[in-house]
Amino acid sequence: MAQTFTEKTMTNKQRWTALIVLSVSLFVIMMDMTILIMALPELVKDLGATSTQQLWIVDIYSLILAGLIITMSAVADRWGRKRTLLTGFAIFGIISLLVVFAESANYVILLRAILGAAGAMIMPTTLSMIRTIFVDAKQRATALAVWSAVSAVGAIIGPIVGGALLEYFPWQSTFLVNVPFAALSIAAGIFLLPESRDKNPARWDNVAAILSVPGMVALVWSIKSFAKHGLGDVQAWLILAAAIILLAAFIMRCLKSEQPLLDLRLFKNRSFTGGTIAALISMFAMAALILLITQWLQVVQKLSPLQAGIYMLPMAFGSLIISLMAPSIAHRLGARIVVAGGLAVAGLGFLSMYMLGDPLTYSRIVLALVMIGAGTGSLAIASAIIMSSTSSDKAGNAAAIEESMYDLGNVLGISILGSISALFYRHYLNIGSFSGEGVTDALAEFANESVVGALEVSAQTGIAGLAERATAAFSNSLVSTGLIGGVILVAVSIVVFLLIPKSFDLSKQAHH
Repeated sequence: MAQTFTEKTMTNKQRWTALIVLSVSLFVIMMDMTILIMALPELVKDLGATSTQQLWIVDIYSLILAGLIITMSAVADRWGRKRTLLTGFAIFGIISLLVVFAESANYVILLRAILGAAGAMIMPTTLSMIRTIFVDAKQRATALAVWSAVSAVGAIIGPIVGGALLEYFPWQSTFLVNVPFAALSIAAGIFLLPESRDKNPARWDNVAAILSVPGMVALVWSIKSFAKHGLGDVQAWLILAAAIILLAAFIMRCLKSEQPLLDLRLFKNRSFTGGTIAALISMFAMAALILLITQWLQVVQKLSPLQAGIYMLPMAFGSLIISLMAPSIAHRLGARIVVAGGLAVAGLGFLSMYMLGDPLTYSRIVLALVMIGAGTGSLAIASAIIMSSTSSDKAGNAAAIEESMYDLGNVLGISILGSISALFYRHYLNIGSFSGEGVTDALAEFANESVVGALEVSAQTGIAGLAERATAAFSNSLVSTGLIGGVILVAVSIVVFLLIPKSFDLSKQAHH
């Protein structure tokens, strides 16, 4: 394309300018993953979406993204990383613009599916390009710190941007905001990004690609189904069985091949494995906290969506500050201490809700937000460990694995901690105690579904004390979930500490 330099001939100024372009690219994708949360109620009202269509509007993006990350990373390694990134943004911008023609929920579902495919072309490519552009390991660690900070801030800023747009514009604005970002990224990328690809790519494996896409989609779909319908959902078990079969076949094929589509032998490196586990659990914590705390702020504290987003900013600030400081801290204390210690701090943040949350107030929530944001800021070093543990020709493979961990962490965090919170909520609500006051079985089931449902039942029946019980039950469920989340994070921090060697040095990198 327009540039005449390569990653090896770039000046330092060109490298850091390229990082700005890649960071903006990532910011748009991360923001898009959470911005729709704010627009969904208005979208549903305008298009008359059914409950099933609502679920697909939300879920289809992450399903397609998860399914295509591995394949798109392999495509980028062969076709060209810059070309793949810019093509992804062209698709992203055009599809976002087409929302102005939306007249049905199914049309929006289709658009979200294509946006997921475009996202799969963009997300892992930004990471693999950082690996190839920043040949100096110390510079790469700093670049990945910026990349991680932008990722965290983008996810948290999404609801704030969505809330601000919806104050003045219709729901379509949450899609249209992508268009100028996409155009800017394409224009800047043409001139400021170098092209790179695997010089000796393996032969394209159609069978592995065919196995990986439905396998990853089925895995994420089954987890989401269990979260929504419980472990008794037969369909979810069948989908999970299909995922296991497909992914087992994919793994076996990759392990037997001398030139696999995805080199799973990377997991033989303990540092790489520790880094990927840290990436998964960091997103696990962040996704669960954003879901639960934003609900608590809006339902219990009665804040508007925009206000709730603003109240979540301490988490973004904590993550941003620590992400940028992480490389220098790792240089002094060691990468292992920063990553494992960060997860432990995030775990203590969850535990603080349990230990200080009676009664649960925002002043106590702030402590958890800052600690969890700061703790997950160590993800910057986890990314540096992952990318420094691989050679540049395996950058696409490493990026695909790391991005898959992010997506799985997001789904698992919402599913596992969200489901645990729901169990605690039903326990504390004890809706059966209102059975003698006009609460039918149907109303009881509706109240047990969510605190919003319980408040609607209270408004319909006028039962004294039900609304207060429901909001208290939700607050208590959040406190109890803090204990479970804290234990999980602290336990994983120990595993990561044991996996990453004490001698691991970010300044020493894999061969090029």
